[in-house]
Amino acid sequence: MCGIVGITSSADVSFSLYYALYALQHRGQESAGIATFNGSGLCKHKGNGLVSEVFSEQMLRSLVGTVGIGHVRYPTTGENRPENIQPFLFTFRGHVIALAHNGNLVNYRELRAQFEDRGQIFWSTSDTEIISKIITESIRKGGTIEDAVKKCMACLKGSYSVVMLYDGDLYAFRDPHGIRPLCFGRTESGYMVASESVAIDALNGKYERDVFPGEMIHISGDEIRFKQIAVASRKGHCVFEFIYFARADSRIDGSLVYDVRRKIGAMIYEENPVQADAVCTVPDSGTAYAVGFSERSSIPFMECLIKNRYMGRTFIMPTQEKRERAVRIKLNPIPDHLRDRSIILVDDSIVRGTTSRRIIETMRDAGAREIHMRIGSPIIKAPCYLGVDMPTRAELIGSDKDVDEVRKSITATSLHYISIESLVRAIGLPRHDLCLGCLTGCYPVEIRDEQSDDRCITMVDRDVQTSLFERKFFMPERSQDWIAQAKFDLKAAVDNCKAGNYEWACFISEQAAEKSIKALYQYYGGDARGHSVEKLFIGLTDYVEISRELLSDAKRLDRLYIISRYPDGLTYGTPHEHFTKEDAHVAISSAGNILRFCQDILA
Repeated sequence: MCGIVGITSSADVSFSLYYALYALQHRGQESAGIATFNGSGLCKHKGNGLVSEVFSEQMLRSLVGTVGIGHVRYPTTGENRPENIQPFLFTFRGHVIALAHNGNLVNYRELRAQFEDRGQIFWSTSDTEIISKIITESIRKGGTIEDAVKKCMACLKGSYSVVMLYDGDLYAFRDPHGIRPLCFGRTESGYMVASESVAIDALNGKYERDVFPGEMIHISGDEIRFKQIAVASRKGHCVFEFIYFARADSRIDGSLVYDVRRKIGAMIYEENPVQADAVCTVPDSGTAYAVGFSERSSIPFMECLIKNRYMGRTFIMPTQEKRERAVRIKLNPIPDHLRDRSIILVDDSIVRGTTSRRIIETMRDAGAREIHMRIGSPIIKAPCYLGVDMPTRAELIGSDKDVDEVRKSITATSLHYISIESLVRAIGLPRHDLCLGCLTGCYPVEIRDEQSDDRCITMVDRDVQTSLFERKFFMPERSQDWIAQAKFDLKAAVDNCKAGNYEWACFISEQAAEKSIKALYQYYGGDARGHSVEKLFIGLTDYVEISRELLSDAKRLDRLYIISRYPDGLTYGTPHEHFTKEDAHVAISSAGNILRFCQDILA
């Protein structure tokens, strides 16, 4: 897992790249680098450490140029060596090229052996260098950068989101399965692509959309071109981006990560209710889950662990010894909040189990009577070969233990993991478009000695947009997936209303309406932009006629949804008494009207 960014502007971009990388620091803490094009050549600086440690103001001023790329690294393939720090820079036949990559190539060794057999020399141990070799070989044979990207998508197996400078042009592309995230946005003076939307937010830019799996973006000055290079029969979006990696305020593949985690927290309670004195989070990655659990259960949220804000993320530290040492100084318990209390402790995942065990022991030493562990991911059973540091089954506590054996190992009073079905429902994408390899042992790409499903890739070579706002590539067969999810959510809203959970009935009804409308976008090939039901509907007016009654339904759903998320400035959601049975009935009725309208059109 790494973070990448590319920016074009009418002014120097070095400081903008710095701030964008700072916003992506959670994706990699080992090294950072920036490369810019100054009109005739490349300026670069990179080194080991955090973004703030690698770059000084003087150094940033020396990185001249109106287009550039940046990278923060967390190693999966390649050792912790200076030559593996990205971006990679090289000159070939008069062209200057810089390249940065987020992901992991599972056929790296085979491709490297092929190049070495032809006499090619490698200067690093990073799989990113393979991408640079494919690109330069394509250029050597007279091809364009577009031809080189086609070759990459035809040859590479695994996950990759890439940003690249080719002389003064910025390119970005994403693997056909969309395993690692990549999004596109605009700033006041140009365009940018980044691993997560928070990098765009950091520059006060406007998030436009995710880069489509298999798509290439080419930005040259003020001109921008979108090209669909390849299409996979099914996607493979990484569920761990939603569970842990991405910042909670990011939008990943159409969903706000915070909302996904909050829904998961509520579903954990629905699957396995438990009574306790307080809900506590493992900060910060478990907070949104704990908020959802607290709202759904009506058990008060209370901070029982305080995080040292000057510590990094322990999961992405390179060795187990460093991870365990970091836990001891990262989290400090509050004895007054724990003494003689039954606590529900909510975290995003259990990977190795050592961190969870130390946290529980610390809380118990501080006086907690019971500690009920609740986890926002299903049990992790298999390694990840696609960009997550889970290289062997021996390191995974869940690979050979059932839930009760894990509970005993971490010394929790009770333990429950979210089910895969509820996780998929919370993310809001079809199950067959997700990578669940670490949870099921079945991967979206072929991996030696592992199980995989058949997801063929087709080279298509067509423009997907003639402008920023006109999408030409569409897959109407996916519309029914959205309708099926909308029906599922609407039924869940009805069930929550019957159980007296009126807030969640309103919240889930809005989600059902959004998915119904997205089915039409999928059918017509429109770009589903907008963060409300009403705005999504308005975006469809070029294709269908929307009645005033349906727009009124959309406004009602948006009003109830916004209140449920941002009620009067309250920090942790809305108390249940803010919602009535009538509110829930209105939301369910409005969502039902929108679902029927969309179904009728698709029929």
